[in-house]
Amino acid sequence: MKPYISPGNPVIRHKYTADPAAIVHEGTVYLYTGHDETPEGEYNYQMHDWCCFSSTDMVNWKEHPVPLRAADFEWVKQGAWASQVISRNGRFYWYVAVEHNTIPGKAIGVAVADRPEGPFEDARGSALVSNDMTPGESDKDDIDPSVIIDTDGQAYLFWGNGQCYYARLKENMTELDGPIRNIALPEFSEGTWIHERDGWYYLLYGYQFPEKVAYAMGRSIHGPWEFKGIVNELAGNCQTNSPAILGYKGATYFIYHNGGLPGGDSFRRSVCIDRLYFNTDGTIRRVIMTSEGTGPAREQ
Repeated sequence: MKPYISPGNPVIRHKYTADPAAIVHEGTVYLYTGHDETPEGEYNYQMHDWCCFSSTDMVNWKEHPVPLRAADFEWVKQGAWASQVISRNGRFYWYVAVEHNTIPGKAIGVAVADRPEGPFEDARGSALVSNDMTPGESDKDDIDPSVIIDTDGQAYLFWGNGQCYYARLKENMTELDGPIRNIALPEFSEGTWIHERDGWYYLLYGYQFPEKVAYAMGRSIHGPWEFKGIVNELAGNCQTNSPAILGYKGATYFIYHNGGLPGGDSFRRSVCIDRLYFNTDGTIRRVIMTSEGTGPAREQ
């Protein structure tokens, strides 16, 4: 593991990182990211693995050995796009967006590990969701998974590009449990993140293109969803905008990416963290993106 001290945003500065997600396990934050490897002068996504960093103060980070690669899935052709990790029954499940090698289009896989830093391995030997399972016309329908375990213990998977989908997951977290449903959201692009707080459900997503982050909220995981507006504005010189929410030490954090490092752009992105605040009615205040970042996390 390599120690790394973040002086502000972006929080990881020695490589390009994107599409963040994070969990807290036994008092430690585990930050999971994609890894942009596109050479300067080229303008396409080149992503082959995912990264894991950990911290107990969100300033001093440790980089763990590469926990998961696209090549770890035998059925995957290429790509290591947006992902999310969640824990259940002492195991850690990593939902990832990839490109299928036999079914045309993008797909969602799931890997599993006994430790939050991995190593992870394919939990199924096949795609959890593939392009032939969804009705959209795009070959990019099935990307950007976000997963939640509801207050009653039922798990759900959200995902999509151009159209937002969701479905129940079985207790084993590796199979769908019922039909795939659509959610109508204004100018939905991609990049879902599902979150619950104080009886409110929040569905964040990439809005329009270039992407801002907008959100809808409701009292049930099944909706109805009420559109509430923008959370995060355009992220600098980066056309995509991938949100994550993390509660840690009594504070709430908004994790996203921009093109803020030297040489950065839409294909060489960098993960940032700023504070997220809620109004008394449960709505979200617009995020203020900063170069200073959050500073050390302390108990509130």
